[in-house]
Amino acid sequence: MQLYGKTAAHAIAVMSYLAADRDRRAGAEAVANARGLSRPLAAKLLTRLATAGLVSGQPGPGGGYTLARPPAEVRLSDISDLFEQHEPKVLCPFGFSCCEKDRPCALHDQIAALRQSGRRFLENTLLSAFAEETLECGGK
Repeated sequence: MQLYGKTAAHAIAVMSYLAADRDRRAGAEAVANARGLSRPLAAKLLTRLATAGLVSGQPGPGGGYTLARPPAEVRLSDISDLFEQHEPKVLCPFGFSCCEKDRPCALHDQIAALRQSGRRFLENTLLSAFAEETLECGGK
């Protein structure tokens, strides 16, 4: 089960790059290169994140983006919610019309618990998990 969609995943990747080094001011191209994104996508995500107050940008030479808030104050849900629908997707494996409120399918409770667990993960995981001193990617 997917916790969030592709766009939210890219936005979290952008934010994790900025969180890894709070002193770094990075432009869209640097972020794109570091996270394997296209420059236009990175720029679009950074603009949306700036509008939401999660990053701040400085134009011109020496400019770029930094986190607007400390990583310990940003939850992954703060990021993913900007790019996701707030209504849960229908996940009934029996089909769209099978699982109804008054007659749930046989897997309804397990799927609901899985969705709630994923939501708790996003709400309880802070961007500080990506700080340079705590970052371990690929066992390095």
